[in-house]
Amino acid sequence: MALLEVLDLNIQLHMHRGPVRAVRNLSFALERGQTVGLVGESGCGKSLTALALMGLLPEQAGVTGSIRLNGQELLGMPEAQMCGIRGDRIAMVFQEPMTALNPVHSIGDQVAEPLHLHRGLSLSASRAQAIRLLERVGIADAARRFDAYPHQFSGGQRQRITIAMALACEPDLLIADEPTTALDVTLQKQILNLIRDLVQERGMALLLISHDLGVVAQNVAHMLVMYGGCVVEGGPTRDVFAHMAHPYTRGLLAARPRLGATPGTRLATIPGAVPELADLPAGCPFAGRCAFAIDACAQNFPSAVTINGEHRARCSRLDAIDSRAVSA
Repeated sequence: MALLEVLDLNIQLHMHRGPVRAVRNLSFALERGQTVGLVGESGCGKSLTALALMGLLPEQAGVTGSIRLNGQELLGMPEAQMCGIRGDRIAMVFQEPMTALNPVHSIGDQVAEPLHLHRGLSLSASRAQAIRLLERVGIADAARRFDAYPHQFSGGQRQRITIAMALACEPDLLIADEPTTALDVTLQKQILNLIRDLVQERGMALLLISHDLGVVAQNVAHMLVMYGGCVVEGGPTRDVFAHMAHPYTRGLLAARPRLGATPGTRLATIPGAVPELADLPAGCPFAGRCAFAIDACAQNFPSAVTINGEHRARCSRLDAIDSRAVSA
């Protein structure tokens, strides 16, 4: 049995233009100790997927499908019961540490809180453990700074503190949602290396959410590329990078800056813009921006096609892109 099983997850949001499907037919599994990346542009459904796993979707959101943790269904679980899982067995590092941390409580109290609530530790014991966690994530002089407030720390330090909070109860699953947003390149590497080392130390499963293919390539073993609320390509990271099948995945890679490029060289871009959720076609969500699209692409939702082994792509035009794709 997989640690996490997501089956046919659909999330519907009520917008000013009416109900829209923000996540469509999403299925994946995550084994204990496995690392999986969700990658795609803003608005593709990555963070909504993470919030669904945490039971933190807006109240008006409609959710169908199944989310099972060690065989236990999370969808529809009473909030009181979900509170016992959130922060204990599943924890999340949010992309903006200044909003993830409560500005009116000390950072030490915020790291110690899950230990007190979920593990039943005394205040003194939870304080001692919180100090050890802060030291482990690289907060210097943690005992002295335990009573300091979030605004007294830099962005990189605040992100380290949120990581300590998430890891306090040694969860089975860690979700990291754009954990290096707004950090410079050096700090990005430090934070990602810290997350990787802690995941390996504790044998946790990791779901890493990012818009950066480079971050995903270096930090996870499997990846899922999302666009318009659905997975358009996925599989072992090495296989996907060795042969990117879907036009959207190829476009993301082409748009990355390249070392050694002539100064002033324009970056490649994907034509068009990400459509609003209310404007997504009934078929392939990428049809309006795809150079290989035909009229049928916008009408018929494509089936997943096997490229090789576990590597799959959801596109009805793979034969026109690469003859190596075979039907599943």
